[in-house]
Amino acid sequence: MHALVRDWRTAPLAAADRALCALAAKLTHHQAQMTPGDLDALRGHGFDDRAIHDAVQVIGYFNYINRIAHGLGVEPETFVRPWGQP
Repeated sequence: MHALVRDWRTAPLAAADRALCALAAKLTHHQAQMTPGDLDALRGHGFDDRAIHDAVQVIGYFNYINRIAHGLGVEPETFVRPWGQP
């Protein structure tokens, strides 16, 4: 799990998980560059249209809620420990 948090590109992931992470990164950082080929890449790893729809919804939601929280200056909950701390 730590390898995934550090850098998903070098983490030991299955090809389908790596494709999903690539979609999430592109949709988050370069959404205007999305093409039908990005979705076809997921289909090539066995994702059906429902799974792709659900993934895009979750990715979009997290992007949205993080921007709302940052825009309003919401502080992280005190009960959430930084990654790697017991």
